[in-house]
Amino acid sequence: MKKSAKWSLLLAMVITLPVWATEVTVYKSPTCGCCKKWVKHLKSNGFKVTTYDQYNVLPIKAKNGITPQLMSCHTALVNGYVVEGHVPAADIKRMLKEKPNIQGLAVPGMIVGSPGMEQGSRKDPYAVLSFDKNGRTSVYARH
Repeated sequence: MKKSAKWSLLLAMVITLPVWATEVTVYKSPTCGCCKKWVKHLKSNGFKVTTYDQYNVLPIKAKNGITPQLMSCHTALVNGYVVEGHVPAADIKRMLKEKPNIQGLAVPGMIVGSPGMEQGSRKDPYAVLSFDKNGRTSVYARH
């Protein structure tokens, strides 16, 4: 085999190696359609998602520092962070890249137009909040 052919083969092998996606564990209600849509949003943005259907997600939320003011319908865990509600994948990726000293991110409630809560062209403005172990919050992103 010619030297250039060997390099081409090696390059092709490197390019086709699997890209390991960041794993996200999601706790959600088995009957919640918007949770399923949010999971689909994460998958379409390169995350590997494992879901656990829970009829009562409150113990998961309490264990992970989700206060009533931060609550939404699902709770996710990713690389040591907590993600509550309909947080866009881009904000999760930013958090994982920047590695801020926070407990996680949250979109409290169920905001129309956030990932998983799409309703046609309507998009209500919302903030993604960061929160720490002491319950302090700040705006991480605005959409």
